[in-house]
Amino acid sequence: MLNVALVVGFNSDLEAQSIRASLEYFGAKVITYWIGRPKEFIEILSGKGLYDDINYVVFCFHGEEGKFVMEELGEGIYEQDEPQGYFGSAEIYKYAKLHNTHIVNSGCTLGEKKLAESFLRSGVKSYIGSIDYVDGNAALMFTIRLFYGLINHEKTLEDAFQEASLIDEETRTFRFYK
Repeated sequence: MLNVALVVGFNSDLEAQSIRASLEYFGAKVITYWIGRPKEFIEILSGKGLYDDINYVVFCFHGEEGKFVMEELGEGIYEQDEPQGYFGSAEIYKYAKLHNTHIVNSGCTLGEKKLAESFLRSGVKSYIGSIDYVDGNAALMFTIRLFYGLINHEKTLEDAFQEASLIDEETRTFRFYK
């Protein structure tokens, strides 16, 4: 059985619910983490907030210019030393310790090479994300098709990735880093 952490950012709830329902239907165990503030995101990135048996981390976030979009909180809401703003490769390099997991990222531009390299340096086995402003429906279909190949057809991650990326022009924007 695959154990999947579904990490959900600002305004990505419908996509996350669709992915969760599909993956559970395929037979995966899915744990959903709702991110409301940077501190919670750091807890997941550090691995401290995840169960030990997680194989895949799926990030359902919006992305912009290779950075995770974080919802802006009111001035008095941030805790002392809590970072503000978007999370790019520097923040991932600083906080990520997701050893021995595979990362699938559905957000726009979050397949940018520098971001992927930051995750790989943190110890992840592989990283998948789109290098462009991918259509939301295409990102959803890519993710579902990827896991369909992994779970239902017991394909390797590389083979499942190849098949998922062939859906259309939008899904061809996804890249696989290892």
